[in-house]
Amino acid sequence: MSGFVEKPEPVEVPGLEHLHTGKVRDLYRDGDGRLVMVASDRMSAYDWVLPTVIPDKGRVLTQLSLWWFERLTDLVPNHVISTELPAGAPADWEGRTLVCRPLEMVPVECVARGYLTGSGLTEYEQTRTVCGLALPEGLTDGSELPSPIFTPATKAAVGEHDENVSYEEVARQVGAETAAQLRQTTLAVYGRARDIARDRGIILADTKFEFGFADGDLVLADEVLTPDSSRFWPADEWQPGRAQSSFDKQFVRDWLTSPASGWDRHGELPPPELPREVVERTRAKYVEAYERLTGLNWS
Repeated sequence: MSGFVEKPEPVEVPGLEHLHTGKVRDLYRDGDGRLVMVASDRMSAYDWVLPTVIPDKGRVLTQLSLWWFERLTDLVPNHVISTELPAGAPADWEGRTLVCRPLEMVPVECVARGYLTGSGLTEYEQTRTVCGLALPEGLTDGSELPSPIFTPATKAAVGEHDENVSYEEVARQVGAETAAQLRQTTLAVYGRARDIARDRGIILADTKFEFGFADGDLVLADEVLTPDSSRFWPADEWQPGRAQSSFDKQFVRDWLTSPASGWDRHGELPPPELPREVVERTRAKYVEAYERLTGLNWS
């Protein structure tokens, strides 16, 4: 069992139609058919949306995505039209709202990996492959790959796992031409972001993108290169063969699986509230990722 511990009621805004409440974002449509995407401070872990929020998280994700979108426009267009709040929207939406053009979404999570960890490591340990791609012997947790690889996954509903699939399966689902375009664009964007992050002392281990089509053009959508969609590691602490320090929700995961939480992640009961220290340390990691990547002070 998994999902929301307690699913929030959508905010009602005159002129906006609520379409969907996701793990982090709420999606609306305005009177002109544009999508309004609002990033909340909700936190998810182990397929649960937790009862405790992380202050400023939604704003960090939104502002960092915007920073990255600006640096990727020569590689691929994005879906953002405006950051202006819709009329009647609550003040709390400021800094966490994107007005976007609707897209015909591609039903694939486009993942690029430059380092071996997570589900890729699990598959490698069993088969010496990731998504059907053969990798060299001798790799371990945190190893840099010979070159970045495209390892797609199917999108899962809230409370379910994304499932890694082969490139051939993606081509079967969306067509060979689209699959090739997804792979090429994913690896190009990853390569650009990896180099930018590296210059700031951060390793971009892996990341996932979502794409859609508008008027026949491939468009980058949703969030991009945030601590929720990527693994960022401090380069000066990188050491293959162990779990790496990271700029993400690791404090949350560690506490939930510790005896202190009293929670069984394999049981049926939902996770408990997070203690203040875990909330504060997690918020600090998100803010640090923003500041180190952008060179800007968070305020």
